[in-house]
Amino acid sequence: MKKFSKLLISILLILVVAGIYYYLALPAINVHSKGLWIFAIIALFMICIILASISSSKGDKAQISSLGDLFKHKGLATISSLTLIVALAFALGSLLSSPIINAKRYQKLLNPEERDFTTDIKQISYNEIPLLDKASASMLGSRKMGGMIEYVSQFEVGENYTQINYKGTPVRVTPLNYGSLFKWINNRSKGIPAYIRIDMTTEEVELVKLETGIKYSETERFSRNIYRYIRFNYPTYIFGNINFEIDDEGIPYWICPVKKYTIGLFGGQTIDRAVIVNAITGEHKDYAIEDVPNWVDRVYSAQLLISLYDYHGTLKHGFWNSIIGQRDALQTTDGYNYLALEDDVWVYTGVTSVGADESNVGFVLMNQRTAETRFYPIAGAEEYSAMSSAEGKVQHLGYRATFPLLLNIGQQPTYFMALKDAAGLVKAYAMVNIAQYQIVAIGDTISECEDTYLDLMRLNGIGIEDISTLPKITGTITKIAEGVIEGNSHFFILLNNSNEIFDVNVADFVNIIKYDIGDIITFKFTKGPELNTVLGIE
Repeated sequence: MKKFSKLLISILLILVVAGIYYYLALPAINVHSKGLWIFAIIALFMICIILASISSSKGDKAQISSLGDLFKHKGLATISSLTLIVALAFALGSLLSSPIINAKRYQKLLNPEERDFTTDIKQISYNEIPLLDKASASMLGSRKMGGMIEYVSQFEVGENYTQINYKGTPVRVTPLNYGSLFKWINNRSKGIPAYIRIDMTTEEVELVKLETGIKYSETERFSRNIYRYIRFNYPTYIFGNINFEIDDEGIPYWICPVKKYTIGLFGGQTIDRAVIVNAITGEHKDYAIEDVPNWVDRVYSAQLLISLYDYHGTLKHGFWNSIIGQRDALQTTDGYNYLALEDDVWVYTGVTSVGADESNVGFVLMNQRTAETRFYPIAGAEEYSAMSSAEGKVQHLGYRATFPLLLNIGQQPTYFMALKDAAGLVKAYAMVNIAQYQIVAIGDTISECEDTYLDLMRLNGIGIEDISTLPKITGTITKIAEGVIEGNSHFFILLNNSNEIFDVNVADFVNIIKYDIGDIITFKFTKGPELNTVLGIE
Protein backbone atom coordinates (compact mmCIF):
# COMPACT_ATOMS: atom_id res chain seq x y z
CA MET A 1 0.00 0.00 0.00
CA LYS A 2 2.93 2.33 0.58
CA LYS A 3 3.97 1.98 -3.07
CA PHE A 4 0.39 2.45 -4.19
CA SER A 5 0.19 5.68 -2.15
CA LYS A 6 3.41 6.90 -3.70
CA LEU A 7 1.96 6.18 -7.12
CA LEU A 8 -1.20 8.15 -6.43
CA ILE A 9 0.75 11.08 -5.00
CA SER A 10 3.08 11.05 -8.01
CA ILE A 11 0.17 11.01 -10.45
CA LEU A 12 -1.52 13.87 -8.61
CA LEU A 13 1.77 15.80 -8.71
CA ILE A 14 2.04 15.22 -12.46
CA LEU A 15 -1.51 16.48 -12.94
CA VAL A 16 -0.76 19.61 -10.92
CA VAL A 17 2.45 20.26 -12.87
CA ALA A 18 0.61 19.59 -16.14
CA GLY A 19 -2.12 22.07 -15.17
CA ILE A 20 0.43 24.75 -14.32
CA TYR A 21 2.29 24.09 -17.59
CA TYR A 22 -0.95 24.40 -19.58
CA TYR A 23 -1.87 27.64 -17.81
CA LEU A 24 1.52 29.16 -18.57
CA ALA A 25 2.40 27.66 -21.97
CA LEU A 26 -1.19 27.62 -23.35
CA PRO A 27 -0.79 24.87 -25.98
CA ALA A 28 -3.73 24.40 -28.34
CA ILE A 29 -5.73 21.20 -27.88
CA ASN A 30 -5.30 20.35 -31.51
CA VAL A 31 -3.65 17.41 -33.26
CA HIS A 32 -1.74 19.89 -35.46
CA SER A 33 -0.17 21.66 -32.46
CA LYS A 34 3.46 20.67 -31.95
CA GLY A 35 3.27 22.13 -28.45
CA LEU A 36 0.56 19.62 -27.51
CA TRP A 37 2.59 16.69 -28.84
CA ILE A 38 5.70 17.76 -26.95
CA PHE A 39 3.63 18.24 -23.79
CA ALA A 40 2.18 14.71 -24.15
CA ILE A 41 5.61 13.13 -24.72
CA ILE A 42 7.11 14.87 -21.67
CA ALA A 43 4.14 13.91 -19.48
CA LEU A 44 4.31 10.25 -20.54
CA PHE A 45 8.07 10.17 -20.01
CA MET A 46 7.65 11.53 -16.49
CA ILE A 47 5.08 8.82 -15.75
CA CYS A 48 7.54 6.21 -16.99
CA ILE A 49 10.23 7.53 -14.64
CA ILE A 50 7.86 7.47 -11.68
CA LEU A 51 6.65 3.92 -12.41
CA ALA A 52 10.22 2.72 -12.87
CA SER A 53 11.23 4.31 -9.57
CA ILE A 54 8.33 2.71 -7.70
CA SER A 55 8.89 -0.69 -9.29
CA SER A 56 12.57 -0.75 -8.32
CA SER A 57 11.96 0.42 -4.75
CA LYS A 58 13.52 -1.84 -2.09
CA GLY A 59 11.26 -0.72 0.67
CA ASP A 60 8.28 -2.90 1.64
CA LYS A 61 8.62 -6.22 -0.23
CA ALA A 62 5.18 -7.41 0.83
CA GLN A 63 2.55 -8.20 -1.74
CA ILE A 64 0.82 -5.00 -2.84
CA SER A 65 -2.62 -4.56 -4.32
CA SER A 66 -3.51 -5.96 -7.70
CA LEU A 67 -3.64 -2.39 -9.11
CA GLY A 68 -0.11 -1.79 -7.88
CA ASP A 69 1.04 -5.06 -9.39
CA LEU A 70 -0.53 -4.07 -12.65
CA PHE A 71 1.44 -0.85 -12.79
CA LYS A 72 4.56 -2.58 -11.51
CA HIS A 73 4.72 -5.02 -14.36
CA LYS A 74 2.34 -4.41 -17.22
CA GLY A 75 1.73 -0.71 -16.53
CA LEU A 76 5.35 0.37 -16.98
CA ALA A 77 5.68 -1.57 -20.21
CA THR A 78 2.42 -0.15 -21.51
CA ILE A 79 3.26 3.47 -20.70
CA SER A 80 6.80 3.07 -22.09
CA SER A 81 5.42 1.65 -25.32
CA LEU A 82 2.86 4.41 -25.54
CA THR A 83 5.57 7.05 -25.03
CA LEU A 84 7.67 5.53 -27.79
CA ILE A 85 4.68 5.32 -30.13
CA VAL A 86 3.74 8.97 -29.56
CA ALA A 87 7.37 10.10 -30.05
CA LEU A 88 7.69 8.10 -33.28
CA ALA A 89 4.33 9.41 -34.53
CA PHE A 90 5.52 12.96 -33.85
CA ALA A 91 8.79 12.38 -35.74
CA LEU A 92 7.04 10.63 -38.63
CA GLY A 93 4.36 13.31 -38.80
CA SER A 94 7.05 15.99 -38.99
CA LEU A 95 8.83 14.16 -41.82
CA LEU A 96 5.66 13.49 -43.80
CA SER A 97 4.67 17.16 -43.45
CA SER A 98 7.99 18.52 -44.71
CA PRO A 99 8.87 20.01 -48.13
CA ILE A 100 11.22 17.06 -48.73
CA ILE A 101 8.21 14.88 -49.49
CA ASN A 102 5.62 17.51 -50.43
CA ALA A 103 7.57 19.95 -52.60
CA LYS A 104 4.80 20.35 -55.20
CA ARG A 105 2.14 21.04 -52.59
CA TYR A 106 4.31 23.60 -50.84
CA GLN A 107 5.09 25.27 -54.14
CA LYS A 108 1.36 25.77 -54.80
CA LEU A 109 0.53 27.28 -51.42
CA LEU A 110 0.83 30.71 -53.04
CA ASN A 111 -0.15 31.69 -56.57
CA PRO A 112 1.40 35.05 -57.51
CA GLU A 113 -0.13 36.99 -60.36
CA GLU A 114 2.18 38.80 -62.76
CA ARG A 115 1.16 42.46 -63.01
CA ASP A 116 2.20 45.73 -64.65
CA PHE A 117 4.01 48.15 -62.36
CA THR A 118 2.81 51.49 -63.73
CA THR A 119 -0.79 50.27 -63.88
CA ASP A 120 -0.92 49.09 -60.27
CA ILE A 121 1.34 51.57 -58.54
CA LYS A 122 0.33 55.10 -59.34
CA GLN A 123 2.36 58.13 -58.44
CA ILE A 124 1.27 59.03 -54.93
CA SER A 125 1.31 62.33 -53.12
CA TYR A 126 3.95 62.90 -50.48
CA ASN A 127 1.38 62.83 -47.70
CA GLU A 128 0.86 59.14 -48.47
CA ILE A 129 4.53 58.14 -48.23
CA PRO A 130 5.47 56.54 -44.88
CA LEU A 131 8.74 58.25 -44.03
CA LEU A 132 9.40 56.49 -40.72
CA ASP A 133 10.61 52.96 -40.15
CA LYS A 134 9.82 51.07 -36.95
CA ALA A 135 13.05 52.14 -35.23
CA SER A 136 12.33 55.83 -35.82
CA ALA A 137 8.71 55.39 -34.73
CA SER A 138 9.88 53.68 -31.54
CA MET A 139 12.23 56.56 -30.77
CA LEU A 140 9.47 59.13 -31.30
CA GLY A 141 7.05 57.12 -29.18
CA SER A 142 9.51 56.92 -26.30
CA ARG A 143 10.12 60.66 -26.46
CA LYS A 144 6.40 61.35 -26.41
CA MET A 145 5.93 59.08 -23.42
CA GLY A 146 8.77 60.78 -21.57
CA GLY A 147 6.86 64.06 -21.69
CA MET A 148 3.62 62.63 -20.30
CA ILE A 149 4.18 63.15 -16.57
CA GLU A 150 0.86 61.61 -15.49
CA TYR A 151 1.62 58.31 -17.26
CA VAL A 152 5.39 57.84 -17.36
CA SER A 153 5.62 56.75 -13.71
CA GLN A 154 3.09 53.95 -14.16
CA PHE A 155 3.24 52.86 -17.80
CA GLU A 156 5.73 52.28 -20.58
CA VAL A 157 5.39 52.17 -24.36
CA GLY A 158 4.74 48.78 -25.94
CA GLU A 159 6.98 47.49 -28.72
CA ASN A 160 4.19 46.61 -31.17
CA TYR A 161 4.21 49.66 -33.49
CA THR A 162 1.91 47.96 -35.98
CA GLN A 163 1.79 49.72 -39.35
CA ILE A 164 -1.78 50.19 -40.56
CA ASN A 165 -3.84 52.48 -42.78
CA TYR A 166 -5.95 54.82 -40.68
CA LYS A 167 -8.40 56.97 -42.62
CA GLY A 168 -6.22 56.74 -45.71
CA THR A 169 -3.00 57.61 -43.90
CA PRO A 170 -0.16 55.21 -43.00
CA VAL A 171 0.31 55.21 -39.23
CA ARG A 172 1.92 53.05 -36.57
CA VAL A 173 0.02 52.25 -33.37
CA THR A 174 1.17 50.72 -30.12
CA PRO A 175 -0.47 50.38 -26.68
CA LEU A 176 0.95 51.42 -23.36
CA ASN A 177 1.99 48.62 -21.01
CA TYR A 178 2.01 48.33 -17.24
CA GLY A 179 5.43 49.31 -15.93
CA SER A 180 5.70 46.45 -13.40
CA LEU A 181 3.69 43.99 -11.31
CA PHE A 182 3.02 46.57 -8.58
CA LYS A 183 1.99 49.16 -11.14
CA TRP A 184 -0.39 46.61 -12.62
CA ILE A 185 -1.92 46.08 -9.17
CA ASN A 186 -2.38 49.84 -8.77
CA ASN A 187 -3.96 50.40 -12.20
CA ARG A 188 -5.66 47.15 -13.31
CA SER A 189 -9.12 48.26 -12.17
CA LYS A 190 -9.09 51.17 -14.64
CA GLY A 191 -6.96 49.47 -17.28
CA ILE A 192 -4.40 50.99 -19.65
CA PRO A 193 -5.54 54.57 -20.31
CA ALA A 194 -4.09 55.29 -23.77
CA TYR A 195 -2.25 54.16 -26.87
CA ILE A 196 0.21 55.94 -29.16
CA ARG A 197 -0.52 56.75 -32.80
CA ILE A 198 2.26 58.02 -35.08
CA ASP A 199 1.56 59.56 -38.46
CA MET A 200 4.32 58.15 -40.66
CA THR A 201 4.09 60.95 -43.21
CA THR A 202 4.19 63.99 -40.91
CA GLU A 203 6.02 62.33 -37.97
CA GLU A 204 3.29 63.66 -35.68
CA VAL A 205 3.00 61.63 -32.46
CA GLU A 206 -0.30 61.53 -30.59
CA LEU A 207 -1.07 59.93 -27.23
CA VAL A 208 -4.69 58.88 -27.69
CA LYS A 209 -6.45 58.92 -24.33
CA LEU A 210 -9.36 56.53 -23.85
CA GLU A 211 -12.56 57.14 -21.89
CA THR A 212 -12.44 53.52 -20.75
CA GLY A 213 -9.06 51.84 -20.34
CA ILE A 214 -7.70 48.80 -22.20
CA LYS A 215 -8.50 45.77 -20.02
CA TYR A 216 -7.06 43.03 -22.26
CA SER A 217 -3.39 43.29 -23.18
CA GLU A 218 -0.08 41.46 -23.33
CA THR A 219 1.00 42.77 -19.91
CA GLU A 220 -2.23 41.84 -18.11
CA ARG A 221 -2.05 38.97 -15.64
CA PHE A 222 -4.31 35.97 -15.18
CA SER A 223 -7.53 35.71 -17.21
CA ARG A 224 -7.26 39.17 -18.82
CA ASN A 225 -3.90 38.44 -20.41
CA ILE A 226 -4.79 38.52 -24.11
CA TYR A 227 -3.03 35.22 -24.90
CA ARG A 228 -4.72 33.39 -22.03
CA TYR A 229 -8.04 35.05 -22.82
CA ILE A 230 -8.16 33.84 -26.43
CA ARG A 231 -6.83 30.41 -25.47
CA PHE A 232 -9.56 29.74 -22.92
CA ASN A 233 -12.22 31.00 -25.34
CA TYR A 234 -10.81 29.08 -28.30
CA PRO A 235 -8.95 26.06 -26.82
CA THR A 236 -8.51 24.25 -30.17
CA TYR A 237 -7.28 27.21 -32.24
CA ILE A 238 -3.59 27.51 -33.07
CA PHE A 239 -2.92 31.23 -33.08
CA GLY A 240 -0.24 33.07 -35.03
CA ASN A 241 1.32 36.41 -34.13
CA ILE A 242 -1.36 38.72 -32.77
CA ASN A 243 -1.44 42.39 -33.80
CA PHE A 244 -2.61 45.57 -32.10
CA GLU A 245 -4.77 47.68 -34.43
CA ILE A 246 -7.44 50.38 -34.28
CA ASP A 247 -10.62 50.65 -36.33
CA ASP A 248 -11.81 53.75 -38.18
CA GLU A 249 -13.23 55.18 -34.94
CA GLY A 250 -9.92 54.72 -33.11
CA ILE A 251 -11.14 51.83 -30.95
CA PRO A 252 -8.27 49.44 -30.09
CA TYR A 253 -8.48 45.76 -31.03
CA TRP A 254 -6.32 42.67 -30.99
CA ILE A 255 -6.22 40.83 -34.33
CA CYS A 256 -5.53 37.13 -33.66
CA PRO A 257 -4.83 35.05 -36.80
CA VAL A 258 -5.71 31.35 -36.66
CA LYS A 259 -3.27 28.98 -38.33
CA LYS A 260 -4.34 26.20 -40.67
CA TYR A 261 -2.12 23.27 -41.64
CA THR A 262 -2.86 21.92 -45.11
CA ILE A 263 -0.05 19.38 -45.56
CA GLY A 264 0.12 16.46 -43.13
CA LEU A 265 0.17 17.15 -39.40
CA PHE A 266 2.45 20.17 -39.26
CA GLY A 267 3.05 21.40 -42.82
CA GLY A 268 1.56 23.86 -45.27
CA GLN A 269 0.88 26.57 -42.70
CA THR A 270 -1.48 29.32 -43.78
CA ILE A 271 -4.22 31.39 -42.14
CA ASP A 272 -7.79 30.13 -42.05
CA ARG A 273 -9.61 32.46 -39.66
CA ALA A 274 -9.10 35.51 -37.47
CA VAL A 275 -10.43 36.26 -34.00
CA ILE A 276 -10.90 39.98 -33.35
CA VAL A 277 -10.95 41.05 -29.70
CA ASN A 278 -12.04 44.46 -28.44
CA ALA A 279 -9.10 45.46 -26.21
CA ILE A 280 -11.38 47.49 -23.91
CA THR A 281 -14.42 45.26 -23.40
CA GLY A 282 -13.03 41.83 -24.30
CA GLU A 283 -15.85 41.30 -26.78
CA HIS A 284 -14.61 38.87 -29.41
CA LYS A 285 -15.75 37.55 -32.76
CA ASP A 286 -14.51 34.74 -34.97
CA TYR A 287 -14.25 35.43 -38.72
CA ALA A 288 -13.47 33.28 -41.71
CA ILE A 289 -10.52 34.80 -43.53
CA GLU A 290 -12.69 36.03 -46.42
CA ASP A 291 -15.06 37.80 -44.00
CA VAL A 292 -12.46 39.79 -42.03
CA PRO A 293 -13.55 43.48 -41.94
CA ASN A 294 -11.84 45.81 -44.40
CA TRP A 295 -10.46 48.07 -41.64
CA VAL A 296 -8.25 45.20 -40.48
CA ASP A 297 -4.83 45.48 -42.12
CA ARG A 298 -2.69 42.65 -40.73
CA VAL A 299 -3.79 39.04 -40.61
CA TYR A 300 -0.92 37.38 -42.45
CA SER A 301 2.45 38.23 -40.92
CA ALA A 302 5.22 39.45 -43.21
CA GLN A 303 7.35 36.45 -42.22
CA LEU A 304 4.62 33.98 -43.20
CA LEU A 305 3.98 35.61 -46.58
CA ILE A 306 7.68 35.71 -47.37
CA SER A 307 8.11 32.03 -46.45
CA LEU A 308 5.16 31.11 -48.70
CA TYR A 309 6.70 32.99 -51.62
CA ASP A 310 10.08 31.36 -51.00
CA TYR A 311 8.40 27.94 -51.24
CA HIS A 312 6.82 29.03 -54.51
CA GLY A 313 10.09 30.33 -55.93
CA THR A 314 12.53 27.63 -54.81
CA LEU A 315 10.48 24.44 -55.24
CA LYS A 316 9.52 24.75 -58.92
CA HIS A 317 11.61 21.71 -59.82
CA GLY A 318 11.39 19.83 -56.54
CA PHE A 319 13.10 19.93 -53.17
CA TRP A 320 16.52 18.61 -54.16
CA ASN A 321 16.83 21.10 -57.02
CA SER A 322 16.39 23.89 -54.46
CA ILE A 323 19.42 22.51 -52.59
CA ILE A 324 21.74 21.26 -55.33
CA GLY A 325 21.02 22.32 -58.92
CA GLN A 326 18.92 25.41 -58.08
CA ARG A 327 17.67 25.67 -61.66
CA ASP A 328 15.11 28.49 -61.99
CA ALA A 329 15.11 28.84 -58.20
CA LEU A 330 14.09 32.27 -56.92
CA GLN A 331 13.87 33.64 -53.42
CA THR A 332 13.03 36.88 -51.67
CA THR A 333 15.81 39.26 -50.69
CA ASP A 334 16.89 39.84 -47.11
CA GLY A 335 14.56 42.51 -45.84
CA TYR A 336 11.11 43.90 -46.53
CA ASN A 337 9.00 47.00 -46.11
CA TYR A 338 5.35 47.96 -46.22
CA LEU A 339 3.42 49.80 -48.92
CA ALA A 340 -0.02 51.37 -48.52
CA LEU A 341 -2.06 50.42 -51.58
CA GLU A 342 -5.81 50.18 -52.20
CA ASP A 343 -6.55 50.87 -48.54
CA ASP A 344 -4.56 47.80 -47.47
CA VAL A 345 -1.04 47.20 -46.21
CA TRP A 346 1.15 45.19 -48.57
CA VAL A 347 4.50 43.60 -47.81
CA TYR A 348 7.12 44.59 -50.37
CA THR A 349 10.30 42.63 -51.01
CA GLY A 350 12.59 41.98 -53.94
CA VAL A 351 13.00 38.66 -55.74
CA THR A 352 16.45 37.39 -56.68
CA SER A 353 18.06 34.14 -57.78
CA VAL A 354 19.11 31.63 -55.15
CA GLY A 355 22.68 32.25 -56.28
CA ALA A 356 22.54 35.39 -54.10
CA ASP A 357 23.79 37.87 -56.66
CA GLU A 358 23.34 41.60 -56.14
CA SER A 359 20.45 42.11 -58.54
CA ASN A 360 16.73 41.45 -58.53
CA VAL A 361 14.68 39.82 -61.24
CA GLY A 362 11.58 41.55 -59.95
CA PHE A 363 9.66 42.18 -56.77
CA VAL A 364 6.44 41.10 -55.07
CA LEU A 365 3.66 42.81 -53.17
CA MET A 366 1.72 40.62 -50.71
CA ASN A 367 -1.52 41.74 -49.10
CA GLN A 368 -1.47 41.22 -45.33
CA ARG A 369 -5.25 40.89 -45.10
CA THR A 370 -5.99 38.60 -48.03
CA ALA A 371 -2.56 37.10 -48.98
CA GLU A 372 -3.09 38.27 -52.57
CA THR A 373 0.36 38.27 -54.19
CA ARG A 374 1.50 40.27 -57.19
CA PHE A 375 4.78 39.78 -59.02
CA TYR A 376 6.37 42.54 -61.09
CA PRO A 377 9.14 41.38 -63.45
CA ILE A 378 11.46 44.37 -63.23
CA ALA A 379 15.18 43.64 -63.22
CA GLY A 380 17.50 45.89 -61.28
CA ALA A 381 19.51 46.43 -58.15
CA GLU A 382 18.54 44.62 -54.97
CA GLU A 383 17.67 46.75 -51.98
CA TYR A 384 20.95 46.63 -50.08
CA SER A 385 22.92 47.57 -53.16
CA ALA A 386 20.65 50.59 -53.58
CA MET A 387 21.07 51.48 -49.90
CA SER A 388 24.85 51.33 -50.27
CA SER A 389 24.66 53.47 -53.38
CA ALA A 390 22.64 56.12 -51.53
CA GLU A 391 24.95 56.00 -48.50
CA GLY A 392 27.93 56.47 -50.79
CA LYS A 393 26.57 59.87 -51.80
CA VAL A 394 26.60 61.08 -48.19
CA GLN A 395 29.48 59.03 -46.79
CA HIS A 396 31.16 62.21 -45.53
CA LEU A 397 28.14 62.77 -43.27
CA GLY A 398 27.92 59.19 -42.04
CA TYR A 399 24.19 58.86 -42.79
CA ARG A 400 22.61 55.40 -42.89
CA ALA A 401 19.77 54.49 -45.25
CA THR A 402 16.53 52.89 -44.10
CA PHE A 403 15.23 49.85 -45.98
CA PRO A 404 13.71 51.35 -49.14
CA LEU A 405 10.12 51.83 -50.17
CA LEU A 406 9.07 51.05 -53.72
CA LEU A 407 7.55 54.08 -55.46
CA ASN A 408 6.53 55.15 -58.93
CA ILE A 409 8.47 58.34 -59.68
CA GLY A 410 8.20 59.65 -63.21
CA GLN A 411 6.70 56.30 -64.31
CA GLN A 412 9.88 54.59 -63.20
CA PRO A 413 10.18 51.97 -60.41
CA THR A 414 12.21 53.81 -57.79
CA TYR A 415 13.68 53.03 -54.39
CA PHE A 416 12.89 55.75 -51.89
CA MET A 417 14.64 55.84 -48.52
CA ALA A 418 15.28 58.14 -45.62
CA LEU A 419 18.85 58.91 -44.54
CA LYS A 420 19.39 58.98 -40.78
CA ASP A 421 22.24 60.27 -38.67
CA ALA A 422 23.89 58.43 -35.78
CA ALA A 423 21.14 59.59 -33.40
CA GLY A 424 18.46 58.00 -35.61
CA LEU A 425 17.08 61.33 -36.87
CA VAL A 426 16.03 61.70 -40.51
CA LYS A 427 18.32 64.24 -42.15
CA ALA A 428 17.78 63.72 -45.88
CA TYR A 429 16.08 61.58 -48.50
CA ALA A 430 17.32 59.51 -51.41
CA MET A 431 15.82 58.13 -54.61
CA VAL A 432 17.56 55.39 -56.56
CA ASN A 433 16.47 54.11 -59.95
CA ILE A 434 15.91 50.35 -59.72
CA ALA A 435 17.04 49.56 -63.26
CA GLN A 436 20.11 51.86 -63.11
CA TYR A 437 21.09 52.21 -59.49
CA GLN A 438 23.98 54.55 -60.30
CA ILE A 439 21.24 57.19 -60.72
CA VAL A 440 20.99 58.50 -57.18
CA ALA A 441 19.31 61.70 -56.04
CA ILE A 442 19.74 63.22 -52.58
CA GLY A 443 17.65 66.04 -51.12
CA ASP A 444 16.99 67.70 -47.80
CA THR A 445 13.25 67.55 -48.61
CA ILE A 446 11.27 65.03 -50.63
CA SER A 447 10.32 67.56 -53.29
CA GLU A 448 13.94 68.63 -53.70
CA CYS A 449 14.99 64.99 -53.93
CA GLU A 450 12.34 64.28 -56.58
CA ASP A 451 13.28 67.29 -58.71
CA THR A 452 16.92 66.22 -58.68
CA TYR A 453 15.93 62.63 -59.48
CA LEU A 454 13.77 63.61 -62.47
CA ASP A 455 16.57 65.81 -63.82
CA LEU A 456 19.05 62.95 -63.48
CA MET A 457 16.75 60.58 -65.36
CA ARG A 458 16.39 63.05 -68.21
CA LEU A 459 20.15 63.58 -68.35
CA ASN A 460 20.62 59.82 -68.57
CA GLY A 461 18.09 59.44 -71.36
CA ILE A 462 15.45 57.74 -69.26
CA GLY A 463 12.89 60.53 -69.11
CA ILE A 464 9.22 60.07 -68.42
CA GLU A 465 8.06 57.10 -70.50
CA ASP A 466 4.32 57.57 -70.07
CA ILE A 467 2.50 60.46 -68.43
CA SER A 468 -0.96 59.35 -69.51
CA THR A 469 -1.69 57.94 -66.07
CA LEU A 470 -0.75 61.12 -64.20
CA PRO A 471 -3.46 63.25 -62.56
CA LYS A 472 -4.70 66.05 -64.82
CA ILE A 473 -6.34 69.41 -64.14
CA THR A 474 -7.75 72.10 -66.42
CA GLY A 475 -8.36 75.60 -65.11
CA THR A 476 -7.98 79.35 -65.58
CA ILE A 477 -4.74 80.93 -64.43
CA THR A 478 -5.39 83.35 -61.57
CA LYS A 479 -1.82 84.10 -60.53
CA ILE A 480 1.75 83.57 -61.82
CA ALA A 481 4.96 84.09 -59.86
CA GLU A 482 8.52 83.51 -61.04
CA GLY A 483 11.36 82.04 -59.00
CA VAL A 484 14.75 80.36 -59.32
CA ILE A 485 15.54 76.85 -58.01
CA GLU A 486 19.14 75.62 -58.28
CA GLY A 487 19.80 78.10 -61.12
CA ASN A 488 16.69 77.14 -63.13
CA SER A 489 13.73 79.47 -63.72
CA HIS A 490 10.36 78.20 -62.48
CA PHE A 491 6.82 79.56 -62.80
CA PHE A 492 4.52 79.00 -59.83
CA ILE A 493 0.91 79.04 -60.98
CA LEU A 494 -2.48 79.15 -59.24
CA LEU A 495 -5.68 78.02 -61.00
CA ASN A 496 -9.21 79.17 -60.32
CA ASN A 497 -10.44 75.67 -59.38
CA SER A 498 -7.62 74.60 -57.07
CA ASN A 499 -5.87 75.87 -53.95
CA GLU A 500 -2.66 74.05 -54.85
CA ILE A 501 0.48 75.57 -56.39
CA PHE A 502 1.76 74.15 -59.69
CA ASP A 503 5.50 74.31 -60.34
CA VAL A 504 6.55 74.58 -64.01
CA ASN A 505 10.24 74.28 -64.87
CA VAL A 506 10.74 76.80 -67.68
CA ALA A 507 13.67 74.78 -69.07
CA ASP A 508 11.30 71.87 -69.70
CA PHE A 509 8.29 73.88 -70.90
CA VAL A 510 9.51 77.09 -72.55
CA ASN A 511 6.05 77.82 -73.98
CA ILE A 512 4.81 78.55 -70.47
CA ILE A 513 6.06 82.10 -70.91
CA LYS A 514 3.27 82.66 -73.48
CA TYR A 515 0.59 82.15 -70.83
CA ASP A 516 -0.82 84.92 -68.67
CA ILE A 517 -3.53 85.45 -66.05
CA GLY A 518 -6.93 84.56 -67.48
CA ASP A 519 -5.63 81.90 -69.88
CA ILE A 520 -7.00 78.36 -69.71
CA ILE A 521 -4.36 75.65 -69.30
CA THR A 522 -4.20 71.89 -68.64
CA PHE A 523 -1.49 70.37 -66.45
CA LYS A 524 -0.39 66.79 -65.87
CA PHE A 525 1.50 66.67 -62.60
CA THR A 526 2.79 64.77 -59.58
CA LYS A 527 1.57 65.83 -56.16
CA GLY A 528 3.90 67.17 -53.50
CA PRO A 529 3.59 68.40 -49.92
CA GLU A 530 3.85 72.08 -50.97
CA LEU A 531 4.13 72.15 -54.75
CA ASN A 532 2.74 70.00 -57.55
CA THR A 533 5.42 69.33 -60.17
CA VAL A 534 4.09 69.80 -63.71
CA LEU A 535 5.22 67.05 -66.10
CA GLY A 536 2.97 67.85 -69.03
CA ILE A 537 1.11 70.84 -70.50
CA GLU A 538 -1.77 70.59 -72.96
